[in-house]
Amino acid sequence: MRRVAVLCLILALAACGGGRRADVVVSGSGPVVSAEVRRANFGDADPHEWEGRSPASYSVHGIDVSRWQGAIDWREARANGVNFAFLKATEGGDILDPAFRDNWRAARAAGVATGAYHFWYHCRPGREQARWFIRHVPKAAGALPPVLDIEWTPFSPTCAGRRPAEEIRREAAAFLRAVEAHYGQAAIIYTTPDFWEEAEMWRLPGRHEFWLRSVTAHPSEKYGGQGWTFWQYTGTGLVPGIGGRTDINVFRGSADSWAAWLAARAG
Repeated sequence: MRRVAVLCLILALAACGGGRRADVVVSGSGPVVSAEVRRANFGDADPHEWEGRSPASYSVHGIDVSRWQGAIDWREARANGVNFAFLKATEGGDILDPAFRDNWRAARAAGVATGAYHFWYHCRPGREQARWFIRHVPKAAGALPPVLDIEWTPFSPTCAGRRPAEEIRREAAAFLRAVEAHYGQAAIIYTTPDFWEEAEMWRLPGRHEFWLRSVTAHPSEKYGGQGWTFWQYTGTGLVPGIGGRTDINVFRGSADSWAAWLAARAG
């Protein structure tokens, strides 16, 4: 318990300048998504003892969620430092996360910078998966770029095998081209260290930003110096407004660069 409390304090101190108001991104006729950075009042049920640069040294924290987090009090989460959220929207070509629509509306209404992600299914063509994502994710002003979550799926009941790296990259590129053409901005790619290495994701064509998972070391140690925009540093986070554990992420830059990034990329 003491370690959780200490982590909360470190995160709060690291986000100095919390409550600072920056530019805002206006989502058309909908809610205003603020670039104000609120300091993180988070804990961790299983915190890691970081060596070198830790997540606490970054100012801008956020989450990614799906149906498994249950009902979320988005206003409370925003007040306690959720500056951005990536919501699971779709999977493969026939699964819609049942919490997506409610989370999308409520997160945006609470002023959280909100985006949607698609969980890759290795046994469907990329364009088919892109059509499914486009069918369900609004093209909304103020939304963060679309995200492709691509990793190995060894526990899938229908598609646990591993396809050749070149084939994976070819189909992923088809997905990315389709969603980027529809939403008018480059997609973000989320992946894991093993998938990054084995599928040689650095060979993927196009210019994309990366959201990298690394829960035991800084991404620079796990991804060979690959640049990144978001870092998922834990899957056991404790966030006010969410009943159970959740993933927590940081944005790579400062509060000022967060405002600039939003202005340049929020659709």
